Amino acid sequence: MGGAGAAPATMAGPAGHATAVLQRQDPRLRQQCLGITFPNPLGLAAGFDKNGVAAAIWHCFGFGFAELGTMTALPQRGNPRPRLFRLAAEQAALNRMGFNNHGSRRTAAGLIEQQLPPPGRRPAPLGLNIGKSRATPMAAAAEDYAVSYSRLAPLADYVVINVSSPNTPGLRDLQSGEALGRLVRRLQATPLPTPHPPLLVKIAPDLTDGQLGELGELALDLHRQGSLAGVVANNTSLDRHGLETRRLVTGRTLAEEAGGLSGAPIRPRSLAVVRQLWRQLQGRVPLIGVGGIDSPQAAWERLTAGASLLQLYTGWIYRGPQLAPAVLEGLLKQLAAHGLDTVADAVGTELPWLP
Repeated sequence: MGGAGAAPATMAGPAGHATAVLQRQDPRLRQQCLGITFPNPLGLAAGFDKNGVAAAIWHCFGFGFAELGTMTALPQRGNPRPRLFRLAAEQAALNRMGFNNHGSRRTAAGLIEQQLPPPGRRPAPLGLNIGKSRATPMAAAAEDYAVSYSRLAPLADYVVINVSSPNTPGLRDLQSGEALGRLVRRLQATPLPTPHPPLLVKIAPDLTDGQLGELGELALDLHRQGSLAGVVANNTSLDRHGLETRRLVTGRTLAEEAGGLSGAPIRPRSLAVVRQLWRQLQGRVPLIGVGGIDSPQAAWERLTAGASLLQLYTGWIYRGPQLAPAVLEGLLKQLAAHGLDTVADAVGTELPWLP
């Protein structure tokens, strides 16, 4: 994939300083996944840069890739405020943003205006995450996704269909086998001026083990057909993970507030989902692990459970920009301690974290 993973030859100002301080260039971190070269396995999760306004600089912060969005066919304001809450003591967050974004047409124009290198030639790959417009009825969901897909897919290294946000009514119904299969096939049938990028689906951590097993079978079937490239596990959670009585600044308890929980409390379930999918799929369908990764050890555990790639969001908010290089350095130390040559060698091994 061309020069993916190489830092720009020149980078001036704050971005150049960030690059020098935060990037970790090491061939042991590089891997081929989804048919793409990733300079390292650590990415920025969707939801942080909803409109792709900083698409050109996320690699400067040490990320090996970034996922932008979620973007919808129609512009939308999102849910009423307050809609984002920090739970600092628990290293968590609750959000009910509701896919607030400029719409996929404006986002596509903005990405073009940034004059990014084409897919495959960027310092780090860019994934584009698409969701259903709230105003679109569920019966027309596939067509709504297809509008955004047609606008954004030519600009993406990979595309993720978000069918798991808890903040758009009815969206999670699209995780069911029939609905998801129909959606994936509709997008793959969309005419594009470029080859179709790898297509992934982002799932919820709240699926039962039985539902997760069914989804894994569907993912494998779609992967064999060449329709689905991978799975992003997971989105935010409706489960309050023992924090039901925790009061927010609104005076209401967490159990009374709508929204999805992210951060440290959902780490065990997110890890369990990756582990179950790996055992079922045995690496035949690549996994991106996200949810509660806030330390080198948490990152190592997710890799060895079966995730080829990792994403940060809430942990990055609390730990700051130094988290990315700390995680990468920690992974390199574990590779050396276990005698492994590359980060890909650790995936699914269940090798322990060595102090």
